[in-house]
Amino acid sequence: MSGRKTKASDGRTIVARNRRASRDYEILDRFEVGLVLLGSEVKSIRDGQVDLGDAYAQVQSGELWLLNAKIAPYAHATHTNHEPERRRKLLMHRHEIRRLEGKTREKGLTLIPLTLYFKEGKAKLELGLARGKKLHGRKEEVAERDRQRQLRAARRDREADI
Repeated sequence: MSGRKTKASDGRTIVARNRRASRDYEILDRFEVGLVLLGSEVKSIRDGQVDLGDAYAQVQSGELWLLNAKIAPYAHATHTNHEPERRRKLLMHRHEIRRLEGKTREKGLTLIPLTLYFKEGKAKLELGLARGKKLHGRKEEVAERDRQRQLRAARRDREADI
């Protein structure tokens, strides 16, 4: 859970990011969806009490649902507080849901939450259609990042010598 909010250049207030997503998955497409939330959940999200690490989305009976997202109970709520790991309905046009359902039936594709943010006062979720990376793919990515870092350092040293 992170209590840090950041302001994006397009007016969004980013509350939570799924940092494991780009490490473990290759993101093929991105979608903005709304969420059906309880009042105590909105207040808890505004406090930054969200964990998207193990969360994923799934189409069930023609509706899109967010599963395993943890929104901590709101500290100042009464007996009406929410269940932290309940499934939450995601709002998206029906034709888009049908299209996603077809794509997730393909081998290895899944829907994962990337970012949770507020846009014009409403909570929004950026969903990614993703394919899991293989272990050797991640190793190659790390090796390439190290090579790029070494090249930048060598270039910087060369410029400093001039």
